[in-house]
Amino acid sequence: MMSVAGERMHVANVYDAAGGEETFSRLVKRFYGRVATDPILRAVYPEEDLSGATERLTLFLIQYWGGPSTYSDQRGHPRLRLRHQPFAIGQKERDAWLGHMQAAVDSLELSDGVRKALLDYFETASTAMINAGDEHET
Repeated sequence: MMSVAGERMHVANVYDAAGGEETFSRLVKRFYGRVATDPILRAVYPEEDLSGATERLTLFLIQYWGGPSTYSDQRGHPRLRLRHQPFAIGQKERDAWLGHMQAAVDSLELSDGVRKALLDYFETASTAMINAGDEHET
């Protein structure tokens, strides 16, 4: 198993290897462009204007992958599961979210290593956000 310090070093390299802030901004804009027209996910995003969500996710990903810590400076510890708890996220929501994120990642010109790192993370993180069975949809 990789040490925490070793893991941080690996993750920190992804931010630079991906192209820095510009790449993560494009990724998130393309992702939310797809979310805006998805009826499954619009129910999860209460904001009419997705600009707040866009900014939060962009800052989070920049920080997570080794860029500036603006997200934590503004919002504190990410606490992803806690922040997503108010929203019913079942397998259907997770799959829709992941599908749009995969399409956004695939729309960028990324090295195979960066692409794999991002997709692996998004698959794991989206699964961890599931907090409801699909029975919440009737």
